[in-house]
Amino acid sequence: MGHNPTALGLMALLAALMIAAAISDLRSRTISNALNGAMALLAIPFWLASGLMAWPDIPLQLGAALGVFLAFVGLFAIGAMGGGDVKMIGAVMLWIPLPLFMPTLTVMAIAGGLLSAAMLIYIKLRPSDTPIEVPYGVAIAAAGLWALHQHYLNQFQSIASA
Repeated sequence: MGHNPTALGLMALLAALMIAAAISDLRSRTISNALNGAMALLAIPFWLASGLMAWPDIPLQLGAALGVFLAFVGLFAIGAMGGGDVKMIGAVMLWIPLPLFMPTLTVMAIAGGLLSAAMLIYIKLRPSDTPIEVPYGVAIAAAGLWALHQHYLNQFQSIASA
């Protein structure tokens, strides 16, 4: 797919921010508001650089990402997810094309399940009195990187759709 250098540069920046957030979540089980805010705000110039139309594309993208964010706010409200993870999901979904929303969330769930299983194995091998906190930012970053690759960098995409 042909994309302009600005869009590709912004995607590279998003990838770096997602990786930084995943590393931060692994190390301290926190994702800073600055990282999440940067991911969210950089979506705006990305939309413009990648050719999204002011109407109806951008409102649809924003509304769909908001819907996903609100669904995960519910998980935060019952204590199933951390606030930084929920904010990161909302920020990353601003970048994901609408047809890839469900596949991205599926990849995120699978990566999160594998991460949770690894954490359970780790806690069995190294028992601790502290509760298990899954660094879900790793799963979010993995799903975001997968989605960016699928939509923007997969040169074999046209073969699969033929």
